[in-house]
Amino acid sequence: MATATHEVFNQPGPLQDYNVLQSHAALLDALKFNAPELDTTALHELGALAGSARMQEHARLANLHAPVLQTHDPYGHRMDEVEFHPSYHVLMSAAVQAGLHGTPWGGDGPSPHVRRAAGFMIFTELEPSVLCPISMTYAATPALRENAVIYGQWGPKLISRKYDPALAYYRDKPGVTMGMGMTEKQGGSDVRANTTQAVPDGRDDWGERYRITGHKWFFSAPMSDSFLVLAQLHGAGLTCFFLPRVLPDGTRNDLAIMRLKDKLGDRANASSEVEFRDALAWRVGEPGRGVAQILEMGTRTRLDCALGTSGLMHQALSRALDHVRQRKAFGKFLIEQPLMKNVLADLALESEAATALALRLARAYEHQGREGERLLARVLTPISKFWICKRGSAFGQEAMECQGGNGYIEEQGHGVMARVYRQMPVNSIWEGAGNIMAIDLLRALRSGDVVSALQNELAPARGVNAALDRAAHALPDRIATLATETQARRLAQDVALVVQGALLAQTAPSFVTEAFCNSRLGGDWGQTFGTLGEGADLDAIVARAMPG
Repeated sequence: MATATHEVFNQPGPLQDYNVLQSHAALLDALKFNAPELDTTALHELGALAGSARMQEHARLANLHAPVLQTHDPYGHRMDEVEFHPSYHVLMSAAVQAGLHGTPWGGDGPSPHVRRAAGFMIFTELEPSVLCPISMTYAATPALRENAVIYGQWGPKLISRKYDPALAYYRDKPGVTMGMGMTEKQGGSDVRANTTQAVPDGRDDWGERYRITGHKWFFSAPMSDSFLVLAQLHGAGLTCFFLPRVLPDGTRNDLAIMRLKDKLGDRANASSEVEFRDALAWRVGEPGRGVAQILEMGTRTRLDCALGTSGLMHQALSRALDHVRQRKAFGKFLIEQPLMKNVLADLALESEAATALALRLARAYEHQGREGERLLARVLTPISKFWICKRGSAFGQEAMECQGGNGYIEEQGHGVMARVYRQMPVNSIWEGAGNIMAIDLLRALRSGDVVSALQNELAPARGVNAALDRAAHALPDRIATLATETQARRLAQDVALVVQGALLAQTAPSFVTEAFCNSRLGGDWGQTFGTLGEGADLDAIVARAMPG
């Protein structure tokens, strides 16, 4: 008979069957501030779904069983299909049903983009990988308006809340998704270096038709129903084209998936390299306006990068907090250890500030007809993408460290912390890495009276905190001094911190605002998490962030 060697104890159980939104005080307060008239019933339902053990198991399986490329059928015919685990489709269906893709463009109720942004953050805490095609569908939908016929036929399918993974003609499906194909081997973010060519091929009901020949080095979500791609048009330059997977006659377009990317994270999502061999596509927008159009779409996907990282931060924080309130060391629970409490409170401040900034940015996109909101969206997009995503990787590492060795183990807690850590760099790199965002900030400063728009944004927070007042007062001079390419990262950081402080002054309890502003703006802080000053109310900050 086997002899028992020990009893398992002091091992925290999993964080599951809880409501992600109800456990997210920062997001609830940000929703009240940015969309006070919004009915959050559906978001609370999504929060319960995202925190359920059943859906967490689907997330685990979708990552464990990565997508597989099937280039040919058993008889040698070209297929170019990606096979996913069934759990991936369960997750995709849930995201579509929640309206996280193109649904807001249908004008569904008040504050549709803020509601969708909050849902995006909530769903990220379940599984972010499937949100790649969801995000691209959201960003690409309004771009199709430049081809009225295609938009008229595809638009209703793009905002549908029904998901169908079948590779079929769009008319035979209840809903569709879109992807994008922009970067090539030789160019990366420099899309002007693209060599893919478009040759005229007549005209039909969808407008001017072309044959596309070339490649894309990063082609995410290749099983989407259609794509917006960039190609060189002779005499005009880079132009945007609509390229469907299945053509109007029911045949498959000549798009060859060469291989799937073996990525650090984002493993449940398929990213690929493709070649176009006289693939059929239809022009969207004016010839030569491809770069301008991709920048317009990029602003929406950059918003989603900030939203996604904010969601990952809160997920990592919740997992760390849940662990330390169950785990004992040196005679008491980890949550009772003063230094651990400082680390957790510091992480909680970072998470709340990211949530406040990301959701405020989403509100700016609701009101693009207002000049002040247009300017805020233009300048805060690269700032939020840069700063929140840059903070993400360090945040994920510190939250993982709160769990000690268990946090580093793939199977511990379904491997959530390991997945979060691997996922963090994706949003920082994708849709323009740090330098691209910093340089875009310099362009944004030339788009209008940005300084006045920022000062108006900061005005309601005056008098709340002395460090915040000093930073707000100095901001115009900081912009004038640091608006150079070598200092652009520093400028993005400075603007992000002062705007975050002003938002917290309007949405968060005073103990959060004071601790954030005194540390990030007042200098009472070290160079790593867990270095808040003596005046910070650690207990109150941690209690506010505690999940479940």
